[in-house]
Amino acid sequence: MSIAEQLQRQHLAALTPYASARRSMSGDGVWLNANEAPYPPSLTTGDAQDAMLNRYPSFQSDSLNGAYATYASVATEQVLSCRGSDEAIDLLIRSFCEPGRDAIMITTPTYGMYAISAQTQGAKVIDVPLVADADGDLQLNTEAMLAALDSVKLVFICQPSNPLGNRVNREALKAFIKAVGSRALVIVDEAYIEFVDNSNQVSAAQWLNDYPQLVVLRTLSKAFGLAAIRCGFALANTDIIEVLRKVIAPYPMPQPSLQAATAALSTTNIARMQALVAETKALRDDFIQWVSRKPWALKVWPSVTNFVLISVPDAAQLVSDCAANGVLIRNQSAQRGLNNTVRVSIGSATEMQKLMEVLP
Repeated sequence: MSIAEQLQRQHLAALTPYASARRSMSGDGVWLNANEAPYPPSLTTGDAQDAMLNRYPSFQSDSLNGAYATYASVATEQVLSCRGSDEAIDLLIRSFCEPGRDAIMITTPTYGMYAISAQTQGAKVIDVPLVADADGDLQLNTEAMLAALDSVKLVFICQPSNPLGNRVNREALKAFIKAVGSRALVIVDEAYIEFVDNSNQVSAAQWLNDYPQLVVLRTLSKAFGLAAIRCGFALANTDIIEVLRKVIAPYPMPQPSLQAATAALSTTNIARMQALVAETKALRDDFIQWVSRKPWALKVWPSVTNFVLISVPDAAQLVSDCAANGVLIRNQSAQRGLNNTVRVSIGSATEMQKLMEVLP
C-alpha cells in the first residue's frame, strides 16, 4: 500500500472521480462530446486564441505540466497544475484529512491559509511554533514537531518563510522529512523559491524521488509576476498526484490562464523572470540597508524573498500613515510572536523611492 493510499480519506479509496468530457477524450477531430457551443463567442478580439474560448480547457494541460516539469527538474507525472497554490493546499486537506478526526500541523508564524483551509474542512490544527536559534533566527522545532504527530496527516512548512522572509535550515528540514516517514505528508511551500540563490539546487523538489511523503507547492504568482492568472503547482510522486486528481475540479484552470502560464515557461520568458528577480533582490538589499539605519526600525528581519519584515514601535500607526500618503504596506502584528511588525513588499525602483519618501 502506497503512502497516499494509506493516508487518504477513507471514502476516496472507493471514489471514481468525475470523468469530464475533456478528461475522458480529447484530440483532433470534431468535438461533439461536451455540450459545447459549436462557435467561438462573438466578442472575439481577433486573437487566434479566442478561437478556442467555446471549448472547455484541458483537465491537466500536457504542455503546461511538461513545461513546468522541465523548469522544476521533475517528471511530468509529478506535476499537478491548479488555481494557485491555495487550491493545492485545499485539495491536500480535502483529500487526506477526515473532518473532526485528522489534523494538520503548522509552524507559526506562517502563511495563514493552511489553518483557514483546515478549519473550513473541519480538520484540526496543531501549532508547533518556530523557535529562535543561536543567531536569533526563527527555525523549526523539529523535536517538538515529531512528538506532536499523533492524528496529523499533513505538515505544512513555508520555505522560504512567509511572513519572516528567511530560509528554513535545509539539513534540519531534510532530517525531519526522513523522520516523519509514512506517518504523514510533509508539504513544503516554495512560493518564494525563485528569490533564493541557486533556487533549483536548493529546492526540496530535488528530494521527491527519495521521499514519497514529500509534496512541494509552487506558484507563478510571485517571481513570474502572474498573480492574476491563478496558476500554481503541486509537485509530488504519482500516487499522491492521483489522489489529488480525484478531488480537483473537472476544468481547474481557464484556457487563457493555461496559455499565459505555458508562455511564461518559455526559455526567453524564464530568462526575463530571472532578470527581474535579480533586480528585485538588489532593490531589497538596498532597502534593507536604508531602513536598518532608521531609529524606528527596531529589527529588520533577514530576507531571501521579495519582501522585508520590520519590527517597529507602532505598526498600526505606521501602516495608517503610509496609507494616508498613498503607499500600502501590511501589518503583521496578529501573527504569533510578531507584535508590532510590518511587511514591505519590494516594488519597482520608482515605488521603493516613493515608499522611502513616505516612511519617517
